[in-house]
Amino acid sequence: MDFGLENHRTFIGKKVSDLPSPSLVLSLPVIKRNVEKLHQDVEKAGVAFRPHVKTLKSTEVTRLMLGNGKFNKTVASTLSEIRGLLPLAIEGILEEVLYGLPVSSGVIPLLSEYRKSVKILLMIDHDKQIDLLEDFAKKSADAPAPWDIFIKLDVGSKRAGVPLSSERLQKLIQRANESSVVSLYGLYCHAGHSYGCKTQEEAAGILADEVNGVISAAKLIVGEQKLTLSVGATPTAHVVGTLQTAIPSNVTLELHAGNFPTNDLQQVATGLVSIEDQAVRITAEVCSVYPERNEALINAGTVALSKEAGAFPGFGNPVGKPGWAIVRMSQEHGIIGEVQAPGSKNAEPERRDIEANFEIGEKLTLYIQHSCITAAAFHVYYVVDENDVVQDTWVPWKGW
Repeated sequence: MDFGLENHRTFIGKKVSDLPSPSLVLSLPVIKRNVEKLHQDVEKAGVAFRPHVKTLKSTEVTRLMLGNGKFNKTVASTLSEIRGLLPLAIEGILEEVLYGLPVSSGVIPLLSEYRKSVKILLMIDHDKQIDLLEDFAKKSADAPAPWDIFIKLDVGSKRAGVPLSSERLQKLIQRANESSVVSLYGLYCHAGHSYGCKTQEEAAGILADEVNGVISAAKLIVGEQKLTLSVGATPTAHVVGTLQTAIPSNVTLELHAGNFPTNDLQQVATGLVSIEDQAVRITAEVCSVYPERNEALINAGTVALSKEAGAFPGFGNPVGKPGWAIVRMSQEHGIIGEVQAPGSKNAEPERRDIEANFEIGEKLTLYIQHSCITAAAFHVYYVVDENDVVQDTWVPWKGW
């Protein structure tokens, strides 16, 4: 059988064990279950929803996240993602895309072109970014319509955003309201630090703090201006039903999340999802075993898995083989070794024999630490049913 990338559809009808390795495998039943659960949660909570397309950058997954038109707004992190979304906008399923990084001069011309096909929102966390948009407007042949913007707030993750306590926040709001090239759409924050949660109570606390923070910031905006306050991350999205904060009448509360269709070991470590809620696995083959050091070698390394870590030891776990993980990697080599389970640091692990657990030529699938990063390495996704038979192949949007 030809393993060439261009022949990926020849694997439809084959078992996962027949796939080349490393390959990325998606369980469609698990994805659908994960998506449907979050849709039910946001509807029950009475909040709006804006999925982030950064994890499985593909038309098929985006269509599922949007509920085939039930929701019509997304977040995108790259221009490539926005280009990939345009057919859904033309189809009428998608109406609005937020470019999820603070806007820079290099992307403004293309974003300006894309807004001819779909409404583009921008993210701002510094007044100089408004200067860039004003400069672009001056150089344009036709006066462009004002850009709808979110002001990005930092609620603890220390990535992008203006700290709630910063004097810059009030000045940035004033600058936005005085500019003719932007229109203040709302406030946006992302609780990336929620990935460190271990319980539902911790996640609910972070979500409550996030919502209270953006509502407090919204009070800096004079008048009863209609605003969208966008909050979330996949860990806090799982507890959106716990929200009890009173929402002002001029405010629409919106939830955003991206990892939720797939989940991964980092999500399982939060205690908010189960092992069975993971929809992504990577195929690998055992290339050699080393009884002298009780380790095995597989043909999936840093490029295939990424060096993302988490509360679960190692960089990935062989499915169905507890007590083992990918403990070291180089570019294309992954080393399987013994590990202790999370929370058992003081326990002496039971000695397991590598040759009794792994054989040369054995086909494995691996749970991964962070599906958003790992998926970016693959040019095709093999989509399987509940019996691990390939039913379809999806080609993601690549690049930036």
